[in-house]
Parts: sequence; structure tokens; C-alpha cells
Amino acid sequence: MLRLGYKASAEQFGPNELLDFSILAEQVGFDSVFISDHFQPWRHTGGHAPFSMAWMGALGARTSRVLIGTSVLTPTFRYHPSVVAQAFGTLGVMFPGRMILGVGTGESLNEVPASAMAWPEPKERTARLKEAVALIRALWSGERVSFEGQYYRTDKATIYDRPASPVPIYVAAAGPVMAKYAGQTGDGLICTSGKAPELYRDTLLPNVAAGLAAAGREPQAVDMMIEMKVSFDPDRQRAMEDTRHWAALALSPEEKMSVEDPIEMERLADQLTAERAATRWIVSTDPTEHVEKIRPYIEMGFRHLVFHAPGTEQARFLTLYSEQVLPRLRAEFG
Repeated sequence: MLRLGYKASAEQFGPNELLDFSILAEQVGFDSVFISDHFQPWRHTGGHAPFSMAWMGALGARTSRVLIGTSVLTPTFRYHPSVVAQAFGTLGVMFPGRMILGVGTGESLNEVPASAMAWPEPKERTARLKEAVALIRALWSGERVSFEGQYYRTDKATIYDRPASPVPIYVAAAGPVMAKYAGQTGDGLICTSGKAPELYRDTLLPNVAAGLAAAGREPQAVDMMIEMKVSFDPDRQRAMEDTRHWAALALSPEEKMSVEDPIEMERLADQLTAERAATRWIVSTDPTEHVEKIRPYIEMGFRHLVFHAPGTEQARFLTLYSEQVLPRLRAEFG
């Protein structure tokens, strides 16, 4: 089954405006809504960073059908895993079968300003995430949980309000280690479009498959989700310029890895040309061209596409895309 979702850009819009867009997404036929969990936005000027878990509850109460998830939340630094388990246990009870916990190893932009911590190396961040997920699942499945980990501990802890079926956990991956982990234990994979094809073909997908095989799991056990960066408007210049707000996404990992201040991130992004800012996006005025540029991702095996539009006119995007692109995708790929 092909799922088509909407990325609620929490760093770009205030929580009430974002809520209206996401309600509209359900009304015009999108299947899911995913919100990022930022403490600091990519840009300081005009930036936003609503608390994702409170916002998800509000969206759940105002909708009836869409899946709602985080893309992505880091359950290791700002939040103790026990708090994440409690929060998503509550959300799962209130909106059964509709919540998804998307997790990742985190970014210094979000964790360092909130805690003044020393940002650890990738090896430690990965180990923390794996341990946090193990603790969250233990709290969802047991009572009086005493957990003795390297980084986290609990003492006879119980989550009293939890759904009959645990909330699915999707794992964000940008490299082989997390991709294999997603295949071994995740209910879904999260990655983003617009990178070198070799990353998906030679690194992410083979390692998800290796993780599935190592755990003796079937391929359908993992929902293959990808955030599709798309800029669609009848005016091509407008579609191109809209990407400038998200120019930070076009910075290389080396350029932004240790940037902890949104003012500095904004400065680096503003130095990029519109052409470089647009390199991560499918920019076109033609719905057929959008389908053809999305096709390779579906043919690689991604079946849950979450569309992230960069412009300020999100309602315009949702209406145009739902009328001109989504029906073509469903007709072509089921």
C-alpha cells in the first residue's frame, strides 16, 4: 500500500497555523502528518519550535483518520526515555492506532542550547538511542520496570496509561549503522530525499535488508518512509525561491554538524544561492514531472512518502498537490 503524508514544518510556522494546515491535509486526502521535534529552529529570524507532543495531541483531537508522528524526536538528552514512554503511552490511548514515535540520534542545534551539554560523538549518541528505545519498549510491555543500562536507569517504574498495542517506533537513518538497526528492531525507517542515489541504493536499503535478515523478520515488518522535498507551483520562479527558507538543508554535514546556534545556521544558509538551496528539492511546475522524479524512490522500495513543501503558502500547496499530484501517484503505484 502506498501512503502519502504531509510534513508539518514546525520550524517555519507557529503551532496554531501549523495545526490548520495539518487539518487541511487530512481533509484533502493525505494519509499521515509528521512533525519535527526541534528545540531551536533552523533559522532564528521568524523561526518556530512548538513542543511536538502537545501539538500532536491537539491534532489528534481535531482529526479522525491521519497517522500522526514525529520526524524525528531524540529520546536521549532533553527527554528521559521514561518521559517519552509516558507521553506516547497517553497519546496511544487517546488516539489508538494513529500515533507513531519517530526517533533519531539528535542534532546539537536542539540538545546543546537546552542543556549546555557537551555534544557527544556519534558512537555514544547511537548507543544512547538503542538503550532508550529498549527502555521505552520495556516500560510499554511491563510493570514495575527496574532498568539498569549504561546511560539510563529506572526503579520499579510503571506506565499506567498505555495502549493495548504499543506505538510503532520508526528509526531515522542516514548511514549504515542506523539503517541496519531500523531493519533489526524498527517498525519503520525514516530518511530524506534529495541525496546521492548511491546512499539509498548502496547503503540504506541493503543495510535495512541485512537488519531484517539478521532478526529473522519479513520485509513488510518495516514501513519504508521517506520525506520527499518538493516545491510545486505554477510559477517556476516562485517554486525555486521558496526553497531559500530551507537553504540550511543544502549545507553539507561538515558545514552544519557542530552548529548549535540558529543565528549562525541562518548566516551560513543565507550565503547559499537559490540554485544550491534548491538542490535538495524536486522543483517543477509540472505534476507529471513530479511523479517521474518521485518514481525512482518508489521503485527502490519506499512506500510511505511524506511531502515537505518549503513555501509560505502551505494551504495552496496542499490543495494543488492533492488535486494534481497525489491522484497520479495513486493511479500509477497503488
